[in-house]
Parts: sequence; C-alpha cells; structure tokens
Amino acid sequence: MYDAVLFDLFTALLDSQPLWREVAGSAAMGARWREECSRLAYSAGPYRPFAETVAQAARLAGVPPTRAADLLRGMGEQLGPWPEAPEVLRRLSESVRIGVVTNCSEELGQRAAARVGVPFDTVVTAEAAGAYKPRPEPYRLALERLSVQPSRALFVAGSPGDITGAGGAGMRVWWHNRLQLPLGERQAPLAEHDSLEPLFALAIERDLHHR
Repeated sequence: MYDAVLFDLFTALLDSQPLWREVAGSAAMGARWREECSRLAYSAGPYRPFAETVAQAARLAGVPPTRAADLLRGMGEQLGPWPEAPEVLRRLSESVRIGVVTNCSEELGQRAAARVGVPFDTVVTAEAAGAYKPRPEPYRLALERLSVQPSRALFVAGSPGDITGAGGAGMRVWWHNRLQLPLGERQAPLAEHDSLEPLFALAIERDLHHR
C-alpha cells in the first residue's frame, strides 16, 4: 500500500468556498476571483508572495484588491474542515504519515493546516518550495521531508490541477471532488469521490496486510 498520504489543503480538506463568496460579495464574484487566483498560481514561474497573487487575481476578477487582506485573514482564522476530515485523517495517521502540500505562504499554510484539527507530519507551502503547484517542487519537497518515494505516496487532490501536478511528480492521485469540478482533458485519477470517507479503506487494508 502506501507509506504516506499527502493532501491539498484549501479544497481537499478545508471548506474555503464560502469565504471567497463572503469576501467578494457574491458567489459569482467569489468563484471568478478564486479561478483567477488558481490560474495565476498555476502559470507562475518562481514563487512570488501569495498576497500579491491574491490581490492581482482580485483586480482581474473585478474585486477591490483591498479585500485580499480580508480573505487571507479569514483563511487563517475562519475556515473549517469538511465534516468527515478530522476523523478520516486521525484514522489514516495511525497507519501512514500524512502531510499537506498547499499553494500559499509559509505563515498562512501552517495556520490553515492547524484548522483541520489533526497534526500533520509535514506541511509544505509554495513559499517553502519556491514554486506553486502544479510545478513539481512542492510535491517533491513533501516527499523529501518524509523520506518517501513517489510510488509509495498517495496524493489527495482537491482540484484538477493537482491531478496533473502530483501525477507528474510520480504519485498516484485520489480526487476528493467535493465541488464537482470538471476533469477536462486531464488523465483520470486513481479514484474520484465527493467525500473523504473512502480513504478509510487505505488504512484498513494496510492494517490487515501487516497483521
């Protein structure tokens, strides 16, 4: 089975969509802002401050850039995990190492990961890796920190970009498609679910395998 399970943070584990909507002023504006932020990050070269990326995305989406500070503050102070996430992660952590790979600053990544309510073996941010996902550097840094080979790690994606990125780094990808996003032209992941509950099977099968 696997020695480690790595997670996207702001979509796979945390319910961040309502915050984008609240700060932007409407669901449509929030979605546009978030899409622009992802597009900018995904097309980026070397890392630049996440706050700059969020503010530029706001301008492009028609949201006042001054609201970027409100969004970033909320990400670190207000977000909650999907209902089943804490229990699933606690169960997994009994059998494998768990970690986060997220596209944000070091400070925000650590604070937001703590909102999940379960300790991680590593939290890798785009700032620490010097590049945004889906470039390989963040995924590779997480694997290096855990001393795990890509073939021995499973990545839990929250959005389609992570399917390509983590797959390109040599990991198998399990897609927590809570938001019912389209796959597009990407290669299909190992599995796709709208809940984290099925991840239980990984821990259970591994426990049985080692008995």
